[in-house]
Amino acid sequence: MEQERSKELLDETIFLPDFCGIRMVFTVVMVAELLAFAILLTTSIEHSLSWDKLGMLSLFIQWIALSSIAILCISRKWLVRLNDTLAGYLSYLIVLLVTLVVSEMAYRVMVYTGLMQDLNSHMDFVLRNLGISAILSAIILRVIYLQYQQKMHIQAHANARIQALQARIRPHFLFNSMNTIAALIRSQPENAEAAVEDLSDLFRASLDSGQQMVSLTDEVEIARRYIHIEQLRLGDRLTVTWDLDAIPDNAVLPVLTLQPLLENAIYHGIEKIPGGGEIRVLGECQGDWINIFITNPCLSPGMAGQSQGNKMAFRNIDERLQIAYGKQAGLKIVRETEHCQVNIVFPCQEK
Repeated sequence: MEQERSKELLDETIFLPDFCGIRMVFTVVMVAELLAFAILLTTSIEHSLSWDKLGMLSLFIQWIALSSIAILCISRKWLVRLNDTLAGYLSYLIVLLVTLVVSEMAYRVMVYTGLMQDLNSHMDFVLRNLGISAILSAIILRVIYLQYQQKMHIQAHANARIQALQARIRPHFLFNSMNTIAALIRSQPENAEAAVEDLSDLFRASLDSGQQMVSLTDEVEIARRYIHIEQLRLGDRLTVTWDLDAIPDNAVLPVLTLQPLLENAIYHGIEKIPGGGEIRVLGECQGDWINIFITNPCLSPGMAGQSQGNKMAFRNIDERLQIAYGKQAGLKIVRETEHCQVNIVFPCQEK
């Protein structure tokens, strides 16, 4: 696990993509084939197109392209330890060196077989290939670098927004927890002390960590500690049933996603009902997406004591989920006569 995490951190510090990936290999193959078509069309203006020439040209260019990304794939574990400038220059030199070697081998094979008798000279053939490779590889590396810069800019902007949203949630959580502790000090001092210890552990484990994304296990632990604080205050009036076995424990979601929703279920649902009630937390996997349902009893609209709240937590969590995962993620709220249900939707991505 630590090795995978270190690899992810290294990957984020270099602009070069993962050349071992299937998508990257497919993209390189397609670009190389298009280049072969382009070269053949430009050199066949005065002569008819030849499928034999296309085949030989495609084979030659694919050898250069695939050999280059194979070497870049192998050497990437060293390239990621360098700065972007040095890694870029070394990658550029690797492509040119591969072009030189493959051109030399191709020249010797074609001269030996008599397939390229129209070559003016050995040097012209090699230099022409090096020139084309130098221009194209420089353009491609530049485009990759600009895409990386754009990605980092978008990610930094998203991280700043997530941090700002979490900064709004944390004081709200702290104030409500402190109010709970204050209510217990006189009547139940021992429980108040236990609640202070739970609150201290919560801040140590999550609120002061600066994390933006946590595993489901860590998020549930935060929520359980908060529920314990509220159970000290409400006693038997509050019951929480957890059923998250269908979800991978290492699924990832934004920190402080469950706790504010459970807090809302308690303050606007359980606490308003004289006899209290049960909060049910159910998790399901539907394809590549995870659904977590939080259901709690609530007062019917129009009844005394019924409160809508300002829905800050709902909007906050919904926006953080969409920033992290896109528009398909977020919250769905269903309100019935005596029950309220919140559905958290996010993709099944492991930490």
